Amino acid sequence: MSESFKAILITRDDENRQSVAITELTEADLMDGDVTVAVEATTVNYKDGLAITGKAPVVRRFPMVPGVDFAGTVVASDHADWKAGDRVILNGWGTGETHFGAYAGRARVKGEWLVHLPTGLTPREAMAIGTAGYTAMLCAMALERYGVTPAAGPAIVTGAAGGVGSIAVSILSGLGFHVVASTGRMSEVGYLKDLGAAEVMAREELSGAVRPLGKERWACGVDSVGSHTLANVLSMTSYGGAIAACGLAGGMDLPATVAPFILRGVALLGVDSVMAPKPLRVEAWRRLAADLDRDKLAALTTSIGFDGIIDAARGIVEGKIRGRVVVEM
Repeated sequence: MSESFKAILITRDDENRQSVAITELTEADLMDGDVTVAVEATTVNYKDGLAITGKAPVVRRFPMVPGVDFAGTVVASDHADWKAGDRVILNGWGTGETHFGAYAGRARVKGEWLVHLPTGLTPREAMAIGTAGYTAMLCAMALERYGVTPAAGPAIVTGAAGGVGSIAVSILSGLGFHVVASTGRMSEVGYLKDLGAAEVMAREELSGAVRPLGKERWACGVDSVGSHTLANVLSMTSYGGAIAACGLAGGMDLPATVAPFILRGVALLGVDSVMAPKPLRVEAWRRLAADLDRDKLAALTTSIGFDGIIDAARGIVEGKIRGRVVVEM
């Protein structure tokens, strides 16, 4: 008989009511794939919170093991790129949405979804970064490709006390930007300045009615909020600037005008982490391993056990989680 392991399972009844519980699975219960990984660490992202709470239709197949990323060790492989003992990371590719994800002792996935755990990073550190940090680095790389430099002016980071925002503040300040951190939790000013923010502004300054053009305040930025916040950020971006957008914590709508784009030449750079091609993923993780300040990473990270995942998922959706949460399996 196969050895069992803990897993979180989301189910739906005949009336489409969702429920979530900790259960026991075996490898025989896992979905198809050519690599089996012993999950050593995972994390709780905003998307995981939406999946577990059912606040948004993240899960598209039931029953489902949630969890969009993990770090661990290969225990079995039929894929040419991987062998037992390899240390790996997975981010996205529909895990936790259409394919059993990270919140289980074992995961069986496609080999092309995996990247090597960079030398020098532990599984815990990799998940302290997680999809949030990996997305933040993809945003920074998108701004670099566009050609924005610290000399152009300040960088705005919205949702700055959250997972993506916290690491974006650290990355951009490390690259030399004067970082303006926007947050709904002004009690976190000290935390954000310790991460590298030069200024902290209240979320309310960006969440109200949107003017077609506002005062030019920043040359670039990373937005994980969307809706009115992103529209206001765009209206205040200086001539030739660019904003990397990667989230929707404030909503999927964008109540903006074309004025920033046609009068100031502002660029809106969409950043996707789920289906990003492997070369981009490998480069992002190389940069994270080499450039991210480990002391700052430790300062923004909290560890929990497996049994704390469901409560943490609820907390992140309610805006009660600061920085990153690592689940040590």
